[in-house]
Amino acid sequence: MAGYDEISHKGKVLRVGPRETVVEIISKSACAACHASSVCTVADIARKEITVPTDPSSVHREGDEVDVVMHQSMGNKAVWIAYVIPLAVLIVLVMVFLRAGMGELLSGLLAICGVLSYFFIIWLLRGRLSDEAAFYIK
Repeated sequence: MAGYDEISHKGKVLRVGPRETVVEIISKSACAACHASSVCTVADIARKEITVPTDPSSVHREGDEVDVVMHQSMGNKAVWIAYVIPLAVLIVLVMVFLRAGMGELLSGLLAICGVLSYFFIIWLLRGRLSDEAAFYIK
């Protein structure tokens, strides 16, 4: 059982490689009762593949049922990166462009371009962000 600071999902090992293990998360109705269900995108998806670094000492094989665990702080960080910061960027840019005297339509379009630029930067940093991922098999 995962601790309070961890989010855990049951899954099945699909592939085991020397560097990465791919686990299929199988969401069940129990996800709705999880304390982190409001911030966890896995709770709404029936199946999702998660790539986890392979532990050299693990003895997992294809077909094994495992618990994939993530620290809750990483879930919170993902919510900030994916939702809170882009919303703040959008609101700030709309206000700045409106105050600069631009029309509402142009301000909105430029603000959306600003959010797209933010997500492009996140995409460029995806390797660095994935290195910080705290998924592991328990």
